[in-house]
Amino acid sequence: MRLSGKNYKRIVIKVGSSLFYSKKESLDIERLSEVILQVAHLLKKEGKEIVIVSSGAIALGMDVLGLKSRPKDLPFLQAAAAIGQNVLMDSYGFFLKKNGINSAQILLTWDDFNDRKRYLNAKNTLQTLLKLGSVPIINENDTVSTEEIRFGDNDRLSAMVAALISADLLIILSDVDGLLDEKKNVISVVDEINAQIKSLACPTTKRTCVGGMITKIEAAKICVDSGIPCVIANGQKKDIIALVLRQPQNHGTLFVSGAGLTERERWIAFGTKPKGKICIDDGAKKALLNKKSLLSVGVSGIENSFERGDIVSIVDAQGSEFARGKTTVSSKKLDEVKGKKFEKEIIHRNDIVVL
Repeated sequence: MRLSGKNYKRIVIKVGSSLFYSKKESLDIERLSEVILQVAHLLKKEGKEIVIVSSGAIALGMDVLGLKSRPKDLPFLQAAAAIGQNVLMDSYGFFLKKNGINSAQILLTWDDFNDRKRYLNAKNTLQTLLKLGSVPIINENDTVSTEEIRFGDNDRLSAMVAALISADLLIILSDVDGLLDEKKNVISVVDEINAQIKSLACPTTKRTCVGGMITKIEAAKICVDSGIPCVIANGQKKDIIALVLRQPQNHGTLFVSGAGLTERERWIAFGTKPKGKICIDDGAKKALLNKKSLLSVGVSGIENSFERGDIVSIVDAQGSEFARGKTTVSSKKLDEVKGKKFEKEIIHRNDIVVL
């Protein structure tokens, strides 16, 4: 268990809308400036590499347009995002430049993760920017994303970015002190994200935000399974980033990382959106847990259509997803051979990741 920050070299910081969208319902310049000052110190004085995943484009667009509620019409939502993104980047760019640091805008959708080539291109670009001492500012590309390619929240996006660049730590900054237990006390360390931990989460009711503690726990799950610790902390506290790096368990909720997956396994497990679902029987599940390949005889059902080479979700007889994998056949072909003998594996063991 890593509780000291001395080994955290590459850090992803997720900044929530609530941090710089003030009570006056406009950009909180003072709060944003304070966050950037912390980032500048880490880069220049401690040699850290920082990536910021920032929410706020839609919220700021709503402010510019004078909207009192989040648009439901997709084109209107995307227009608000386009306007707000400009305000967001101007603000980050101004404060970073003031501290002698270059910023870079990167907008992502699921398609950038689903396509292996684009995934690797994004990784190489981010790593190059970090080598140049720049700070990438990442957001979901709301101006072009549709329901099929939307992440839906930047908590998940921040975790996927952390996995993409093999970060040492993800810090999710919000307006809460961390995950609270039933008595409203902050849980300092979470060793395992189980049903009990998930039951403590509740969705947000803020009109400018998407997600809530549920999405933060889901993001933490992606990180810890990728071998990356995650901390949920209150970004309104002074010098919170430095405090988290020194003693993460004392300034928020630390989700302890496991052994972690390889880079390719991370892509299969979390870097892609499953195109379909393969249901298997108990015998096939036991075989997969013992690192065997998935054979057609163990397949009991299929949901949605997919092609050869697509990533799919693998669920057990109870309907619970426990693995993901890259198929060697299409859903049409699998429907013909499921439950029967077939000459090749449906998913080779090297292309299966147990979650």
